[in-house]
Amino acid sequence: MRAGGEKEKGFRKLLVWQRAHELVLFIYQLTNGFPSEEKFGLTSQLQRAAVSVPANIAEGYAYQREKQFARFLRIAQGSLAEVEYYLFLAKDLAYISEETYAKVEKLRGEVGYLLHRLIKSVQQS
Repeated sequence: MRAGGEKEKGFRKLLVWQRAHELVLFIYQLTNGFPSEEKFGLTSQLQRAAVSVPANIAEGYAYQREKQFARFLRIAQGSLAEVEYYLFLAKDLAYISEETYAKVEKLRGEVGYLLHRLIKSVQQS
């Protein structure tokens, strides 16, 4: 629910989009602590890949055709795989702690699970 009791509409009502948006916000927060020399490197790549996930969910939803929606959901899945690697790299480079990595990876995994389930559901309809 939004402020004022309004129900979410369109793609924003999808739980997978909501969690993907949370992931983007989390990633922007944690990349604020990355070294400045990574601004045009890992920081940019990680943010771009993360934003691509909810953006592709939203874009695919707008088509209102199962085949097109599934295609965009698979693109979002690919971007999520990029996020998975960039987070692993950030941990190995000690840009994020093990604890932070575990938290963000848990959320990333949830988004992945929800995305997988939505793809299966859309393909079956």
